[in-house]
Amino acid sequence: MTELSKHIIGDFMELVVFDLDGTLLTREQSLSPFTCETLSKLEAAGIAYTIATGRTRLAAEPCIQNHRFPHVQIFKNGIEEWNPHTQSYRHRCLLSRLEIEETLALFENEDVTPFIFCLEKDGSQSVYHPPLKNHLCNTIFGELGRYEDLSLNPLYKLHKDTLITNISAMGSPDAASRIVTSTHSSPHLIAYSGGGIYQKDAYWIDIHHRKACKGTAIEALKKELGLSKIICFGDGDNDLSMFEAADESYAMDNASKNVKEAATKVIGHHNDDGVAHFLIERFKL
Repeated sequence: MTELSKHIIGDFMELVVFDLDGTLLTREQSLSPFTCETLSKLEAAGIAYTIATGRTRLAAEPCIQNHRFPHVQIFKNGIEEWNPHTQSYRHRCLLSRLEIEETLALFENEDVTPFIFCLEKDGSQSVYHPPLKNHLCNTIFGELGRYEDLSLNPLYKLHKDTLITNISAMGSPDAASRIVTSTHSSPHLIAYSGGGIYQKDAYWIDIHHRKACKGTAIEALKKELGLSKIICFGDGDNDLSMFEAADESYAMDNASKNVKEAATKVIGHHNDDGVAHFLIERFKL
């Protein structure tokens, strides 16, 4: 078991888990100085905490660069984990080209470009994509192109045996909703969508193996660290599996209605340091 200082309340040893977008991050996609200061106090108090986000690690890094998250971090809605101590990844519930073929047709019909994240045989990470359809896709392509350890390739080069971690895309709210609804008919896949935080008409879409989710990942991490209680924070549908796994779940004031209804309690807005203010009160920091 990883060396871990444990915060004990009664018979519980707690793991605190934060979503990023719409939860821990501000509208500027960053951690505020107040939130960073509060997280440092949380660590000093011996409370274990981490993040669980739909972002890839590469996409999350610029957003969380002002704070060192000390424990295993969860990305891609539970598909990917990063250990900051060993500087290594581990993945679960991977897909094949055959399992995503129908979904690729959905993107084509909606005029949205999917970005297919993969693991190559040598362990490196890569992304495959069809021709870019619109300005949102161009934005994603530009962001991915900045990462030296991530190769970008045309879709026709995607081998049938390449292991796929997830599919990500950006589209209009209506297109995203239709893709998500249609994907749910697949026996292998699950899809999430959300947005409007940074751009009103830009909704993210994330598709991955049906057996993978944030809830499964944080339950496994809780067991690995020898902890007994999960406290989580979120705002979107992809956080609901965390809420189901958690002993305490907190929805942001900006969360969707169904997420608020599933939560133990609704707290402040993500752009007003809602999580940080709650942590100070909850843990007497």
